[in-house]
Amino acid sequence: MELVTRNYWWLGVTKNIERYVERYDICQRMKNRMEVLAGNLKLSEVLEKPWFHLIVDFIMKLPVVAGKDTILVVCDRLFKIVYFVTTTEGMSVEGLARLFRDNV
Repeated sequence: MELVTRNYWWLGVTKNIERYVERYDICQRMKNRMEVLAGNLKLSEVLEKPWFHLIVDFIMKLPVVAGKDTILVVCDRLFKIVYFVTTTEGMSVEGLARLFRDNV
């Protein structure tokens, strides 16, 4: 707006410029960001030992098959090896430790 009104002026100049910008395709695609940028990227730590950093999760509420309704998912972050172990939802902590020891 400021660049146009520096050199040109006519009755309704601001309304004409606003209407032009609202309808101009490139102006609609290239909007300025209103949020704060995320900041600098940080490097991930370098993993050195296998089976030292694990990701463990459960897939629950599955249909019961052979008495099992939950899957224990264990993933090694270094080699991206994934183990899927079937279990039940009501398994105790000791039972899960045994499952982990026996299957992974």
